[in-house]
Amino acid sequence: MEYKIKARVSNRHVHLTKEVYDKLFDDEIEVRNYLNQEGEFASTKTLTISSGNKKIENVRVLGPFRPYNQIEVSKLDARNLGLNPPVRRSGDLDDSLDITLETPKDKVTVKGLIIANRHVHINAKNASNYGIKDGDMVNIQIGGEKKGIIEAMVKVSDNGYYELHLDTDDANAFLLNDNDEVTMIVK
Repeated sequence: MEYKIKARVSNRHVHLTKEVYDKLFDDEIEVRNYLNQEGEFASTKTLTISSGNKKIENVRVLGPFRPYNQIEVSKLDARNLGLNPPVRRSGDLDDSLDITLETPKDKVTVKGLIIANRHVHINAKNASNYGIKDGDMVNIQIGGEKKGIIEAMVKVSDNGYYELHLDTDDANAFLLNDNDEVTMIVK
Protein backbone atom coordinates (compact mmCIF):
# COMPACT_ATOMS: atom_id res chain seq x y z
CA MET A 1 0.00 0.00 0.00
CA GLU A 2 1.17 3.52 -0.77
CA TYR A 3 0.35 6.66 1.22
CA LYS A 4 1.33 10.29 0.61
CA ILE A 5 3.19 11.94 3.47
CA LYS A 6 4.94 15.27 4.10
CA ALA A 7 8.67 15.28 4.80
CA ARG A 8 9.92 17.42 7.66
CA VAL A 9 13.62 18.28 7.69
CA SER A 10 15.06 18.27 11.18
CA ASN A 11 18.09 20.42 11.89
CA ARG A 12 20.42 19.86 14.85
CA HIS A 13 18.69 20.36 18.20
CA VAL A 14 18.71 19.36 21.87
CA HIS A 15 16.17 17.90 24.28
CA LEU A 16 17.05 18.65 27.90
CA THR A 17 16.08 17.65 31.40
CA LYS A 18 14.79 20.47 33.61
CA GLU A 19 17.90 20.06 35.78
CA VAL A 20 20.34 20.63 32.90
CA TYR A 21 18.22 23.46 31.48
CA ASP A 22 18.33 25.24 34.85
CA LYS A 23 22.13 24.93 34.95
CA LEU A 24 22.40 26.57 31.53
CA PHE A 25 19.66 29.23 31.66
CA ASP A 26 18.33 31.61 34.32
CA ASP A 27 14.80 32.08 33.00
CA GLU A 28 11.89 29.79 32.19
CA ILE A 29 11.70 28.04 28.83
CA GLU A 30 9.55 29.97 26.33
CA VAL A 31 7.84 28.78 23.16
CA ARG A 32 9.14 30.23 19.90
CA ASN A 33 6.84 28.05 17.80
CA TYR A 34 4.88 24.85 18.22
CA LEU A 35 5.80 21.74 16.25
CA ASN A 36 3.28 19.48 14.53
CA GLN A 37 3.78 16.79 17.20
CA GLU A 38 1.19 17.92 19.75
CA GLY A 39 2.70 19.50 22.87
CA GLU A 40 6.20 19.81 21.43
CA PHE A 41 7.83 23.12 20.57
CA ALA A 42 10.98 24.94 19.53
CA SER A 43 11.98 27.28 22.34
CA THR A 44 13.49 30.74 22.10
CA LYS A 45 16.73 29.34 23.55
CA THR A 46 19.85 28.24 21.73
CA LEU A 47 23.18 26.98 22.99
CA THR A 48 26.57 25.87 21.73
CA ILE A 49 27.62 22.23 21.52
CA SER A 50 31.32 21.48 21.64
CA SER A 51 33.91 18.74 21.62
CA GLY A 52 37.40 19.92 22.47
CA ASN A 53 37.98 23.11 20.51
CA LYS A 54 35.34 22.30 17.86
CA LYS A 55 31.95 23.99 18.26
CA ILE A 56 28.54 24.40 16.68
CA GLU A 57 26.70 27.51 17.82
CA ASN A 58 23.00 28.40 17.85
CA VAL A 59 21.66 24.89 18.42
CA ARG A 60 17.92 25.09 19.20
CA VAL A 61 16.53 23.83 22.51
CA LEU A 62 13.24 21.94 22.08
CA GLY A 63 10.55 21.42 24.68
CA PRO A 64 8.96 20.19 26.77
CA PHE A 65 11.59 18.86 29.13
CA ARG A 66 12.42 15.15 28.92
CA PRO A 67 13.63 12.67 31.53
CA TYR A 68 16.92 12.41 29.59
CA ASN A 69 19.23 14.67 27.59
CA GLN A 70 19.36 13.98 23.87
CA ILE A 71 21.42 15.93 21.39
CA GLU A 72 20.61 15.25 17.73
CA VAL A 73 23.06 16.13 14.97
CA SER A 74 23.65 15.12 11.36
CA LYS A 75 26.65 13.08 10.26
CA LEU A 76 28.17 16.25 8.78
CA ASP A 77 27.78 18.01 12.15
CA ALA A 78 29.39 15.02 13.88
CA ARG A 79 32.34 15.09 11.49
CA ASN A 80 32.76 18.82 12.10
CA LEU A 81 32.89 18.06 15.84
CA GLY A 82 35.39 15.21 15.26
CA LEU A 83 32.92 12.66 16.67
CA ASN A 84 31.18 9.49 15.48
CA PRO A 85 27.88 9.12 17.36
CA PRO A 86 25.59 6.15 16.72
CA VAL A 87 22.42 6.31 14.66
CA ARG A 88 19.58 5.76 17.13
CA ARG A 89 15.85 5.96 17.56
CA SER A 90 14.82 8.87 19.76
CA GLY A 91 15.18 7.87 23.41
CA ASP A 92 17.62 5.02 22.67
CA LEU A 93 20.82 6.46 24.07
CA ASP A 94 22.82 3.23 24.32
CA ASP A 95 26.43 3.98 23.34
CA SER A 96 25.56 7.66 22.80
CA LEU A 97 28.47 10.06 23.17
CA ASP A 98 29.30 12.77 25.64
CA ILE A 99 29.00 16.35 24.42
CA THR A 100 29.49 19.71 26.11
CA LEU A 101 26.61 22.19 26.16
CA GLU A 102 27.56 25.84 26.62
CA THR A 103 25.68 29.06 27.34
CA PRO A 104 26.91 32.38 28.72
CA LYS A 105 25.77 31.14 32.15
CA ASP A 106 27.52 27.75 32.35
CA LYS A 107 28.98 24.72 30.62
CA VAL A 108 27.77 21.12 31.20
CA THR A 109 28.95 17.83 29.70
CA VAL A 110 26.20 15.26 29.18
CA LYS A 111 25.78 11.86 27.56
CA GLY A 112 23.24 11.71 24.75
CA LEU A 113 24.75 12.71 21.38
CA ILE A 114 23.17 10.73 18.53
CA ILE A 115 22.31 10.89 14.87
CA ALA A 116 18.53 10.40 14.84
CA ASN A 117 17.26 7.58 12.68
CA ARG A 118 14.78 8.74 10.04
CA HIS A 119 11.25 7.97 11.18
CA VAL A 120 7.56 8.37 10.43
CA HIS A 121 5.45 9.85 13.22
CA ILE A 122 1.91 8.49 13.39
CA ASN A 123 -0.83 8.05 15.99
CA ALA A 124 -2.15 4.62 17.00
CA LYS A 125 -5.46 4.91 15.11
CA ASN A 126 -3.81 5.79 11.81
CA ALA A 127 -1.10 3.17 12.31
CA SER A 128 -3.79 0.54 12.79
CA ASN A 129 -5.62 1.75 9.67
CA TYR A 130 -2.38 1.46 7.67
CA GLY A 131 -1.54 -1.96 9.13
CA ILE A 132 1.72 -0.82 10.74
CA LYS A 133 2.98 -0.75 14.31
CA ASP A 134 5.67 0.96 16.36
CA GLY A 135 9.14 -0.10 15.24
CA ASP A 136 8.06 -1.37 11.80
CA MET A 137 10.17 -0.32 8.85
CA VAL A 138 8.56 1.30 5.81
CA ASN A 139 9.99 2.43 2.50
CA ILE A 140 9.84 6.08 1.51
CA GLN A 141 9.80 6.79 -2.22
CA ILE A 142 11.24 10.17 -3.10
CA GLY A 143 10.63 11.75 -6.50
CA GLY A 144 12.35 14.65 -8.19
CA GLU A 145 15.76 15.06 -9.76
CA LYS A 146 17.55 12.82 -7.26
CA LYS A 147 14.82 10.27 -6.68
CA GLY A 148 15.26 7.14 -4.66
CA ILE A 149 13.90 4.92 -1.91
CA ILE A 150 14.96 5.03 1.74
CA GLU A 151 13.84 3.11 4.82
CA ALA A 152 12.28 4.79 7.82
CA MET A 153 11.16 3.46 11.19
CA VAL A 154 7.56 3.90 12.33
CA LYS A 155 7.16 5.82 15.60
CA VAL A 156 3.65 5.43 17.04
CA SER A 157 2.68 7.83 19.81
CA ASP A 158 -0.45 9.41 21.25
CA ASN A 159 0.57 12.80 19.84
CA GLY A 160 1.88 11.36 16.56
CA TYR A 161 1.25 13.81 13.73
CA TYR A 162 1.60 11.92 10.44
CA GLU A 163 4.87 13.04 8.86
CA LEU A 164 8.34 11.81 7.93
CA HIS A 165 11.28 13.21 9.92
CA LEU A 166 14.74 13.13 8.41
CA ASP A 167 17.88 15.13 9.01
CA THR A 168 19.54 17.69 6.78
CA ASP A 169 22.01 15.14 5.36
CA ASP A 170 19.19 12.90 4.10
CA ALA A 171 17.19 15.86 2.79
CA ASN A 172 20.17 17.31 0.96
CA ALA A 173 21.06 13.94 -0.59
CA PHE A 174 17.63 13.81 -2.27
CA LEU A 175 17.19 17.58 -2.81
CA LEU A 176 14.17 17.48 -0.47
CA ASN A 177 12.76 20.62 1.11
CA ASP A 178 10.76 20.90 4.30
CA ASN A 179 7.10 19.98 3.59
CA ASP A 180 7.82 18.24 0.26
CA GLU A 181 5.50 15.31 -0.39
CA VAL A 182 6.90 11.77 -0.56
CA THR A 183 5.24 8.35 -0.67
CA MET A 184 5.28 5.88 2.21
CA ILE A 185 5.20 2.26 1.03
CA VAL A 186 4.04 -0.25 3.63
CA LYS A 187 5.82 -3.56 3.08
